[in-house]
Amino acid sequence: MIFGGVNQRPQVDALQRGIDLLVATPGRLLDLIGQGYVSLSDIRFFVLDEADRMLDMGFIHDIKRILPLLPKERQTLFFSATMPSDIVTLANSMLVTVTPPASVVETISQSVMFAEKAEKKDLLISLLRERSEGSVLVFSRTKHGADRIARILTKAGIEGRAIHGDKSQGARERAMNDFRAGRCRVLIATDIAARGIDISELPLVINYDLPEVAETYVHRIGRTGRAGHDGTAIAFCSEDERP
Repeated sequence: MIFGGVNQRPQVDALQRGIDLLVATPGRLLDLIGQGYVSLSDIRFFVLDEADRMLDMGFIHDIKRILPLLPKERQTLFFSATMPSDIVTLANSMLVTVTPPASVVETISQSVMFAEKAEKKDLLISLLRERSEGSVLVFSRTKHGADRIARILTKAGIEGRAIHGDKSQGARERAMNDFRAGRCRVLIATDIAARGIDISELPLVINYDLPEVAETYVHRIGRTGRAGHDGTAIAFCSEDERP
């Protein structure tokens, strides 16, 4: 696994020992290709995951730089929760067929609870106390909001951690590891920080704030109901979020 924000030396050492499967973020991959540590000439399978997220974060130019470095004879697998026009164009340049856009798996039960902003914190605490789910992912629209929710839960005796772009890579990894191991019941995340969360058995996602964009909602609740498991998604909606 190679990604930016951390020292590249351990990653380079692992590469030089020889690998079968490389999971990489585009920026660090291009860095290591440029330094001569990675060659894509023998790649047989190329997987592009979270393609629409890559577009949102400006990584699509890096992807376009990587594609010509791959062998023409290969299998390409392309995953995207939504299909905006730029992603359709990219998919058409790489693939033969694509599936319908923005589908939510049928194993996720979705519901909405109406609450004003000032009521949301009490609603969240009572919901978490009532429900039996061991691991819960809560989405906040802002970094400040994620930190505030974590403080509110901790004060209420519920173990909660926030992850967002202002946290160091190490702090995010520690929070994720504690969440996976069950040492932390509730993880509060912003959309950017949540893109790397892949936990096969995550029973409950709560949208504390509704996202601005409908596609983001599909991404958020798609963190539950994975690998054949059932999942539950609950959205809190205040009056100003109703539209």
